[in-house]
Amino acid sequence: MTSVVATVVEVLARALTDRPDEIRVKELQHRGATLVELYVGSGELGRVIGKQGRTAAALRTLASVAGEKEGKSVTLEIRDTPYAG
Repeated sequence: MTSVVATVVEVLARALTDRPDEIRVKELQHRGATLVELYVGSGELGRVIGKQGRTAAALRTLASVAGEKEGKSVTLEIRDTPYAG
């Protein structure tokens, strides 16, 4: 079952990129917190980061708020390396 946090991150990332089929989201529990890893396709990192990191900051804020609704402390990491899962 996919969490609300992972779903929010995935839907927004797919909307931001030109190759939404390359988006992967992985959710891990790490030291009592939830780590959400967002993998984007080659050349798509800039679209997800945005100018001066504003888009990435907004994604992190939304992930954090969605996590609060589930009682989780959430950290979002954005990766441009291929998903190996």
